[in-house]
Amino acid sequence: MAPGGALPVCDLYPATPMAAVDTGTSWQFAAGSEVGPGRTVVRLLGGGDRYEAWLGWDDDLCSPVVLKMLRPDQTDSERARAAIAREAAILRALAHPGLVRCFAADTDGPRPYLVLEFLDGPRLSTLLRKFGPLSAEQVVPVATEVASALCYMHGQGLLHLDVKPQNLIMGAPPRLIDLSIVRRQDQVASLSAPLGTEAYMAPEQCDVGLLDRIGPWTDVWGLGATLYQAANGFRPFRPRGRDEPHPQLSEDPAPFHRRVPPALAQPIRACLERDPAKRPTLSALAEALDPLIPAARDVALKRLRRRVR
Repeated sequence: MAPGGALPVCDLYPATPMAAVDTGTSWQFAAGSEVGPGRTVVRLLGGGDRYEAWLGWDDDLCSPVVLKMLRPDQTDSERARAAIAREAAILRALAHPGLVRCFAADTDGPRPYLVLEFLDGPRLSTLLRKFGPLSAEQVVPVATEVASALCYMHGQGLLHLDVKPQNLIMGAPPRLIDLSIVRRQDQVASLSAPLGTEAYMAPEQCDVGLLDRIGPWTDVWGLGATLYQAANGFRPFRPRGRDEPHPQLSEDPAPFHRRVPPALAQPIRACLERDPAKRPTLSALAEALDPLIPAARDVALKRLRRRVR
């Protein structure tokens, strides 16, 4: 397929109208622009404060890719360059079916970027917004697959620290993306400010006085908050405003919807204990959910049989 040919359209990567882009912080590439040897731009996907993401084509891979690139106003920042170089090194050192892959990187050039796997599938956050909460039989395999990916990362001495529905691509299997704030477990003691996405941060991520307590159990909280939203359709905590942005420091999660069976609700709720010592390990969470897997499989097979009749 040529770079100008038709590429998959998926909800994960909606096109961003160029009129909505700040020309001072975007590269403003035209379709077909070359950003590196054999790598061309197709269209802008979106981005955040530090990065923007472009759908691209890689000649060597003969495949669409995602080009995650520092914004123009970030290229002179040593801190930003160090961050993207760190992310590249981490991604290329990891190999798990539940994690997005990095095929290449150029972090020393005038436009530092990563060449990431193009994932054809929607974010969990998009599915929840469009179709409402998942059924219990849908939540269980998501929980076990993501727990597997996180357990692997922890075994490599790494913490994700930003597990949330927006960072979960609902493929087969579900895939965790965005490792931009990953930290080594031996580095968290040097943190001096809250790190993560407020609605999904564990208490120890929110309070400067608790940052030294960050560990694998912190990702357990993020997974619990994600599964809670997947099962209920709403977040476990509702921020009260700028004066109180972290209700998880003092409040309990909102009650589960009555449709969520206790056998699923209880393990998820345990992940949201304010005391890290009271949260289950990832293996304990998977073990608690294991009895639900046959039922989830049976329901899925029944639905499939009804469709093919």
